[in-house]
Amino acid sequence: MKQEDFDKIERYIKGVADDSEKKYVESLFLNGEENLYLRDRVHKEWDIMFSNPTTTEVNLSHLLDRIHHLIRKKETLKRQKPVQKFLHMYRKIAAILIIPLIIAGGITYSLMGKYRIPVKDQLVSSTIYAPLGARVTFNLPDGTKGMLNSGSHLSYSLPFTNNRKINLDGEAWFEVNHDENHPFVISVGNSEVKVIGTSFNLSAYPAENYIEIVLKEGKVEFKDRTVDENIIVLPSERLIFRDGKTNKSSVDPLKYNAWTEGKLIFREDTMSEVARRIERWYNVRIILADKELENYSFRATFEDDSLEEVLRCLALTSPIRFKITPRILMPDGTFNKEEVIIYMKK
Repeated sequence: MKQEDFDKIERYIKGVADDSEKKYVESLFLNGEENLYLRDRVHKEWDIMFSNPTTTEVNLSHLLDRIHHLIRKKETLKRQKPVQKFLHMYRKIAAILIIPLIIAGGITYSLMGKYRIPVKDQLVSSTIYAPLGARVTFNLPDGTKGMLNSGSHLSYSLPFTNNRKINLDGEAWFEVNHDENHPFVISVGNSEVKVIGTSFNLSAYPAENYIEIVLKEGKVEFKDRTVDENIIVLPSERLIFRDGKTNKSSVDPLKYNAWTEGKLIFREDTMSEVARRIERWYNVRIILADKELENYSFRATFEDDSLEEVLRCLALTSPIRFKITPRILMPDGTFNKEEVIIYMKK
């Protein structure tokens, strides 16, 4: 190996390598077993690192952040690839991710010790996705946990513990880890929800043009940039923000986090609300053919029921009928959404 090869490795570790250098370093270590010189050099530098107790400690948090980001990114592909490709992909990732730790322990800071450059922390963005028709649990680095509902995603930057800020598109249930010195802040469009430690449901799908907060425990503070007011939400309260106006009411929080347990609950909900939630739950498109349907409300609880079973139960309690149109193969090879048309019985 030449000196320029080690220069590329060093830039890779520090996160300043360009795309071609990244590909080179990753391919180099993916084939490391076949490169006898590289394998021998890594073994020697590894032994030197452990035999030298005064080796300078280096902040590698940016590497761990990158590893965390790559894992999150690859998790979104799990549902899209066959099992064989899935396993092959993770073998390659595992090989790549171990490289920076080995190199950092030996080659870079021993071989190139004479011109060490301090490593600076770099912010790395991480995103968690919940595909349509699915729900995804998550655990954030600060101990906060929760679940993303269908068609939602949240993103945050690493390091995270001292800067607990995330962005949310969609719906999520949060159980925020208490940290009075570092408030947990969720950005949704022009609005912010500030939390210290609590459990609540937050719905903010951009297409629906409103924000809903339902608090189970603790206290949250809501603020929108267009309104000069901070609103406090307390347990068993529901806040709706729509078109610059807020409305609070008392509710049963269990209804609003039942989706995390696989339950679809309606409590005197309008037909338009029922249709909206069924669309997201089953990843279908619902068309209300008659405006009179909006005058009906529904009360029901479903768990592990098929779409057709849910529609049949609704039809038993109201004068409606429905038609389900199967998915159609599109010219680009994808399928469109299953379509449900709901009519008034004549």
